[in-house]
Amino acid sequence: MAGEAIEQIQRLELLQVADAVARDKSIDREEVVIAMEQAIQKAGRSKYGHEHDIRAEIDRKSGDIKLYRYRQVVETIENEATQLTLEAGRKLDAKIEIGGFIVDPLPPIDFGRVAAQTAKQVIVQKVREAERQRQYVEYRDRVGEIVHGLVKRIEFGNILVDMGRAEAIIRREELIPRETFRQGDRVRAYIEDVREEPRGPQIFLSRTHPQFMAKLFAQEVPEMYDGIIEIKAVARDPGSRAKIAVVSHDSSIDPVGACVGMRGSRVQAVVGELQGEKIDIIPWSQDPATFVVNALAPAEVTKVVLDEEAHRIDVIVPDEQLSLAIGRRGQNVRLASQLTGWEIDIMTEAEESEQRTKELKERSHVFIEALDVDDVIAHLLVAEGFATVEDVAFVPVEELGSIEGFDENVAVELKDRAQRFIDEREERLLQRRNELGVAEDLVEIPGLNSAMLVALGEAGIKTREDLADLASDELVDRESGILKGFDLSQDDANAIIMAARAHWFDDEPAKADASADAGSA
Repeated sequence: MAGEAIEQIQRLELLQVADAVARDKSIDREEVVIAMEQAIQKAGRSKYGHEHDIRAEIDRKSGDIKLYRYRQVVETIENEATQLTLEAGRKLDAKIEIGGFIVDPLPPIDFGRVAAQTAKQVIVQKVREAERQRQYVEYRDRVGEIVHGLVKRIEFGNILVDMGRAEAIIRREELIPRETFRQGDRVRAYIEDVREEPRGPQIFLSRTHPQFMAKLFAQEVPEMYDGIIEIKAVARDPGSRAKIAVVSHDSSIDPVGACVGMRGSRVQAVVGELQGEKIDIIPWSQDPATFVVNALAPAEVTKVVLDEEAHRIDVIVPDEQLSLAIGRRGQNVRLASQLTGWEIDIMTEAEESEQRTKELKERSHVFIEALDVDDVIAHLLVAEGFATVEDVAFVPVEELGSIEGFDENVAVELKDRAQRFIDEREERLLQRRNELGVAEDLVEIPGLNSAMLVALGEAGIKTREDLADLASDELVDRESGILKGFDLSQDDANAIIMAARAHWFDDEPAKADASADAGSA
């Protein structure tokens, strides 16, 4: 009786251990019990032979442990330890069929020291796997959140963080420069990524991610939580300086003032967490020019010139504001460019004036050479907005004659000279194109003029196939593009290349039809 009582206590203890592990590790009790069954059957195979199919069952209510040997009924025996013939199976169970199992109960085993140790290792391994899966499922949907934890240890500059229910890592490059942590320090970070790897789920945290600062502001500014103020863009140079663009959906609330807070309390709380990182809070604007001007604060801007095709913006500032606009090591303009998404070129008023004068001279020189006119007429044409000889050739006579100092006779003569110049140039380009051997199929590509065809021919691009094999950057790259001098955008280049490749796609239906005909035959 005493032995049975002790055995009953041991069986109940098995379930209590399963309950305790499940609670402690926050995993399902059933997973722990299954891990125990696998451990027991591994110990059973150690006793009865690994070649046997030994399976264990634990009663979920009483804790009773039962061992069974499974043998499958098959037509041809390949493994005598786990299989038997239908004839032998029918002697044990008259109703058994091929594919069924003969199940033989085995006496309970007394766990020896080695078997118990093996069982413990299996249980620990299975529980660890279940715990890792639970961590992955829990944290994979929390990417983008800010979490708290304690520094557990530091390895080669990387910080391992204990978050209570899981461990995470902050890699050295994701730490703010010059900040240091010791074991036991509290740390706050942004969940950047959660990956399922062979060694278990890896949770990667960051303190340099731009969204870390955005989430910190969201915690400090109630209006962001309510959706009244929205963060539109963030740019950071971690540990040094940052810019954040905000907009208010309520005209009565100033977004910048709300983020700064009373006496700077809100922004200072974020600055303190980011090790003194200086933060510029910028009002967002739908107008790109206004947004860029705001983003370059505290520098003052005199004028902006947008090039929407190249997504570039030229910013003119007073001479004394140049260093402030650029910032130390180009930091201010670099952050403004990241914030707005525009490529920003900064120049002083003096540089802009010099560039404008240079362009005026170059355009005037074109008209002097092409139209055989004097400086005065050339300057008048440039001043009226004429940039190319084509502009003069195809403008109505009335518009050309309305320029002060011109009359109808002058206008007609200028148009005639412009047209003759274009015709002569086209003839020279055609001759050069033929000398280079540029194929007619390349000439038919829309978007290419004679000068472009000559430039392509001189670069060895002489057929439609040659052009189709190029990437858009090879055409319009600002440094090495074949057509870099023709003011083509990336979209223009893509359109030209796709037109060159059009015959590739035209051939596909024909090939498909040919294959279908061959199949029918």
